[in-house]
Amino acid sequence: MTVDLYQPPLRYGDAYDESSVDGVTPRPHWAHLVESLEAIGPEELGRRWARAERRIRENGITYNVYGDPLGAGRAWKIDIVPLLIPADEWRFIEAGIIQRAQLLNLLLEDLYGAQDLVAHGDFPAALLYANPAFLRPLVGVRVPGHSYLHMLGVDLARSPDGQWWVLADRTQAPSGSGYALENRTIVSDVLPDLFRTSNVLRLAPFFRAQREALTKLAQRDNPRIVLLTPGPLNETYFEHSYIARYLGFTLVQGADLTVRKRRVYLKTVDGLEQVDVILRRVDDSFCDPLELRGDSLLGVPGLVDAIVAGNVKVANALGSGLIETAAIMPFLPGLSRHLLGEKLRLPSVATWWCGQTYALDWVLDHLDSVVVKPAFPSRGMEPVFGAELANAEKGKFAEQLRARPHEYVAQEQVALSTAPVWDNGCLNSRSVVLRTYVLNTGSGWIAIPGGLVRVAEAEGSVVSMQRGGHSKDAW
Repeated sequence: MTVDLYQPPLRYGDAYDESSVDGVTPRPHWAHLVESLEAIGPEELGRRWARAERRIRENGITYNVYGDPLGAGRAWKIDIVPLLIPADEWRFIEAGIIQRAQLLNLLLEDLYGAQDLVAHGDFPAALLYANPAFLRPLVGVRVPGHSYLHMLGVDLARSPDGQWWVLADRTQAPSGSGYALENRTIVSDVLPDLFRTSNVLRLAPFFRAQREALTKLAQRDNPRIVLLTPGPLNETYFEHSYIARYLGFTLVQGADLTVRKRRVYLKTVDGLEQVDVILRRVDDSFCDPLELRGDSLLGVPGLVDAIVAGNVKVANALGSGLIETAAIMPFLPGLSRHLLGEKLRLPSVATWWCGQTYALDWVLDHLDSVVVKPAFPSRGMEPVFGAELANAEKGKFAEQLRARPHEYVAQEQVALSTAPVWDNGCLNSRSVVLRTYVLNTGSGWIAIPGGLVRVAEAEGSVVSMQRGGHSKDAW
C-alpha cells in the first residue's frame, strides 16, 4: 500500500508556552497585549468581564453538556485573553488547512465514486467497507460542483518544538464557527482599544463568503436555504440558531420538512415552500430514517431520494462523515502525493491504524505512550489512555485490540501548548487546542482567520467542552 510505513513519535519535553519564552519574558507578538492588560489592571478587567458575563446570560449563549444537571441552561464559558497567532505562522497554517481540505474533498469524491484508490491499494478496503459511516445509498450520486465538503473543521495543536500538528478533521457537520464569531464580538467589546491596535484579521468576510457559497450552490435566484438542527437538546443548539439568524436562513428540525415527489419542502402557515439547500447540523446517518437509520427522529424521510434526484443540495454532502476518523491520517502523506502531486504541508499527529500488522505491534509495545480510539467514531467508545491502565487491564485491552484490530486507531499522547487564561483576577496557564475552518466557495477555498480556541478546565486536564472546558478568541 502507498503509505508512510513509519509514523515517528514526537520528540518533546515540556509543553510549548504560547505567550512566553522563559515563563517571564513575553514573546514579541504577545508584548503589546501583556502591556495593555497590565495598564488596564485586574480591577478594571474584573469589572469588564462581569459585564461580559451578564451579556452572555442575557443573550442566552449556552453550550449543553450531556448529563449536566444544568442541561440547556449551562452558560457558554469564554476566556478574556485571546490566543495570538503571528502573521507568518497563520500563513503557514492557512496554506496547510486549505491543502488538506482539497485533499479530503478529492478523497471523498473517489470513495463515493470510482473507488480507484481502493482498487489500486492506496486506501485500505477495511477502512471503507467496514465503516458504518460509509453510506452505500450515496455511492455514485452526483454532488454539485464536486463539493463534498462545504466546510471543513481542523483541530490543531502545537507540540513542544513549536510545530503545529493536526489532531482531528471534522468533515461531517463541523461545529464551533458560530461560537468563534460570538467570542470575537464579546472579547473585542471587553478589550476595544487593544483590538483596534492589534491588526486583527476580521471574521465577517468569512461568513459573508459562506452565505454567498450556499446561495451559489442553489443555482437559482432567491433560493430557500434552511439550517437543519437536531433541536434544543443538542450541545451546540445555540450556535445553530445564532448562525441561522446571522446568515439569514430558516432554522428547522426534521419535522418541519417533508419530501413530495422527490423534492424537499418547508411546512409554513401559507403552505409548502420548496427548499433548495440544506445546511445541516444533523449527523449523516440520522438524516433519513427511510434510507439510512430507521430509528432516527431527527431526519427527513425521503431526503436521500431527493438528493439522488438532484432536487436539493446538502452541505456538507451526506456521507462526508466517512473520513471523520483519525485512522486515515497515516495514509494522507501518500494520498497527497498521489492526488495533489504535493507533499502534505501540515502534518498529522503520529497515528497508527491497528488494521496494519506493523502498526498493531508498535501500539502494543508502546501502549503507555498512546491514546487508543475507535477507528469508526460511531462505535461510541471513550478514548483509552494506555498510561492510565493497570497491568491486568493492559493485558485484557491488548487482547481486545488483537481480536478486532481494524476497529482501533492509536495516537501519540501529545503535550499540548499552554496559554494564559484569566482566572479569579489573575493569569494562569492552561492547555489549548485551536479549531479552525476552511470554506469551499465554489471557486476556491478560504480559511477563517483564526477560529475557536478550546481550553482545558484545569492544569493537566483533557481539552474537552463536554468535560467542563471553555473557549478563547483567536487573533
